[in-house]
Amino acid sequence: MVRSETEGTPMNDHHTGQALANLAANPVNSMHAGQALANFAANLKLDAIPAAVLDGAEDFLIDWLGSALAGKGARAVESIARFAESMAPADGPSEVLIHRRRTSPLAAAVANAASSHVAEQDDLHNSSVFHPATVVFPPALAVAQALGRSGADLLVAAVAGYEVGIRVGEFLGRSHYKVFHTTGTAGTLAAAAAVGQLLGLSPQQMTHAFGSAGTQSAGLWEFLRDAADSKQLHTAHAVGAGLTAAYLAADGFTGAQRIFDGAQGMAAGMSRDADASRLTDRLGTRWALAETSFKFHASCRHTHPAADALHQLMRTHGLKAADLAAVKALVHQGAIDVLGPVVDPQTVHQSKFSMGTVLGMIAVHGRAGVTEFDEHWRDPAVTAFCRRVAMQLDPEVDAAYPARWIGKVEVQTRDGRTLQARVNEPKGDPGNALTRTELEDKAISLATYRGGASAAAMQRAIERIRSLRTTSRVGFIFD
Repeated sequence: MVRSETEGTPMNDHHTGQALANLAANPVNSMHAGQALANFAANLKLDAIPAAVLDGAEDFLIDWLGSALAGKGARAVESIARFAESMAPADGPSEVLIHRRRTSPLAAAVANAASSHVAEQDDLHNSSVFHPATVVFPPALAVAQALGRSGADLLVAAVAGYEVGIRVGEFLGRSHYKVFHTTGTAGTLAAAAAVGQLLGLSPQQMTHAFGSAGTQSAGLWEFLRDAADSKQLHTAHAVGAGLTAAYLAADGFTGAQRIFDGAQGMAAGMSRDADASRLTDRLGTRWALAETSFKFHASCRHTHPAADALHQLMRTHGLKAADLAAVKALVHQGAIDVLGPVVDPQTVHQSKFSMGTVLGMIAVHGRAGVTEFDEHWRDPAVTAFCRRVAMQLDPEVDAAYPARWIGKVEVQTRDGRTLQARVNEPKGDPGNALTRTELEDKAISLATYRGGASAAAMQRAIERIRSLRTTSRVGFIFD
């Protein structure tokens, strides 16, 4: 594997995943959790990663690429992309996917991160409530292209980003997510880890990169109340901040050594239930990337469990939307915190955070995909159904969350029946996974949704991604 060595002595190649796990589980010389996590991210090698995890990284890259292309033409995305491109060279080594423009790694990463988080079909890790792909692949791909790294290098960097970002999200806890958009905050660390891997940062430099990334963590949920554009800015900022932090660390720039658990660090300012042990949870033996879910519906993940349960109930009992007098979605508190403020969606994007609208799509149209939202989010039948939907906190669902996202619904039919349904794993979870055909069909559908790529071009891109482990140099995704 190609690496550039910088200051510090990297772990020898013969160290395995178990050695990394032992180092994380038994920090020596008073190594704190943040240092152990940085050590893992800096020293991760291809041969320490199980083949199934590398397969998963390829799958998530394909899934992410579809979402990134689906952002083409979205007003907020185009605004961020125009800004990023205007601040960067007119040509460069990295690729802005929606424009087929080549520019600097920073500008490409920012534009691609914004575009991949608008269709609401990018992946999600349950227990961290964190969208890894949208903050890992944009900087990793842009920097790998710029540095001429191999496909294997790109995959290792992506795994490092997933493992770090997910653990930071878990560390920050449920109280953090109530106010902060974890993808924007933990995303800075995920991006720094991925880019730091590609730059060959030493463990000490990676610790500095984490300090600089963490001090820039940002992203508040208040934007949902106003149907504002900030969600795309959260991912764009996260990758820009993380990429910057890694490059600065390579140049000797220092960052806080205890950015996670220091007296004035992230936990102190952004959480009431932070748990530093989550930062090093089974590093090297537990692969959090493999726990990550694909999104089946084009809406906020908090709507998916109830959407699946309602779909199951209506199919089982042969019901139509007109047959349902009232629907109660039994949910966890996180769903109420995020979806509750959206009572009258004013845009397509905001409607994806409305439980009533999403369930209306399922009931009226049988699907909640990108096309259904574009064409039907304000249909009279959908809005009428939306008014018949309520959310209620359910103790069982809330106790299981965020490790498990249980879906439960209770409906009252117009003929007087009370019916219930539940799903224990929403479609796309590891235990209810998409098949390879479903995954690739989804990616192609998203790529062609707004002309981001033709079906043929996307199929070629999928084939390139499937061969990354034997690719000597990461080139452009599209010719």
